[in-house]
Amino acid sequence: MLTIEDCIALSDLTEEEIDAIAEHEHVPEIIAAEMGNYLIHRPDGVPCLKRIILDDIRASEARGDMAHAYKLRLVLRHFIQTHPQNASSSTSS
Repeated sequence: MLTIEDCIALSDLTEEEIDAIAEHEHVPEIIAAEMGNYLIHRPDGVPCLKRIILDDIRASEARGDMAHAYKLRLVLRHFIQTHPQNASSSTSS
């Protein structure tokens, strides 16, 4: 039987990146891990996942949760560093 940790490890994403997907899509972490795995392997997946994290940052700022926005900025930075493909598309924040 696979654990959630196994699924996250297989997704090529970090737990924090999976959490950002779960937050954005309002789904459980296990579903977000599968979505992330699917997206990261698509040609347009990296820009799509960056937009998800950017949307989460904007939503956190809009509700005044600057601590969470800061945490998500660190997640975005790590994501860009570890998935540089298509790095120039849609990274305004």
